[in-house]
Amino acid sequence: MKPALSVIFFTTLSGLGYGLAFWLSLDWFLAPERAGAAWFGGAGMAAAIVLIVAGLLSSTLHLGRPERAWRAFSQWRTSWLSREGVAAVVSMPVLALIWLGWVIGASGALWTILALLGALLAIATVYCTGMIYQSLKPIAAWTSKLTTLVYLLYAAMTGAFAAAALASWFGFFGGVQIAVAILLAGMLLFAKIAYWRRAAGARGLTPEDATGLGRIGRVRQLEAPHQTDNYITREMGFRVARRHAEKLRLIATGVGMALPALLGAVAIATGGAAPALLTAAAAAALVGAIVERWLFFAEARHAVTAFYGAR
Repeated sequence: MKPALSVIFFTTLSGLGYGLAFWLSLDWFLAPERAGAAWFGGAGMAAAIVLIVAGLLSSTLHLGRPERAWRAFSQWRTSWLSREGVAAVVSMPVLALIWLGWVIGASGALWTILALLGALLAIATVYCTGMIYQSLKPIAAWTSKLTTLVYLLYAAMTGAFAAAALASWFGFFGGVQIAVAILLAGMLLFAKIAYWRRAAGARGLTPEDATGLGRIGRVRQLEAPHQTDNYITREMGFRVARRHAEKLRLIATGVGMALPALLGAVAIATGGAAPALLTAAAAAALVGAIVERWLFFAEARHAVTAFYGAR
């Protein structure tokens, strides 16, 4: 499929935002005594909300009629896209209250419960995003639990490195935070490799399946159905060369997973007195996520292309 930059930035920026919001909310829930760190929590949650809103707004850029986007909310019973929208709308006021709580230095059981709710809503929203693609049966490579798992791990990893960098700048360095981020990077690497291996063996719709003539023999086109490209061939028939895909995979894993983990390990070894290292790790993780997300769409083969002879 032809990658849409609006969707790529939506999934990566909102994923980073929800990941950061998750770790900040969880930090408050597990260590409520840190709720008095107004600058740390306030700046972090504000950044998370800005990233989420920027991602959600970018998702409307590829719509033909953006003014009708509100109608998607009505299909929450059957559509993961609608459920994602509902989850995003529900999560925003909760995250805004958590931001307010950080700023005013609020404390108490009610605020602690609110922090837990914010963390759960952040997970739920990213889960819905992953399920949008996992539920699309016409794309065989996506119909796997690994699809949603990768989305969750990316949000958790990029958010963890961002939270660790932010904490380091505000003097709240913790080796455990960085160790968790490194662990998530390793888990993501294994999950993504497993996804690619499964996608390589996934059997999509063939021309024989599309025409129902497989029992006779191999189906081939005598002439193309169109003299020029149409919407389907441009959008659904997009292909990325194997050599380019391999390079992009190396960038996604090397820059987006291995490099942040290495920088995080160096930060732990130096006692956390290098917030610039963690900032670089967070930036590298986001760059890797953008590259991986572009490849995620570019390598996807829609079943409709089988009617045009694609295999």
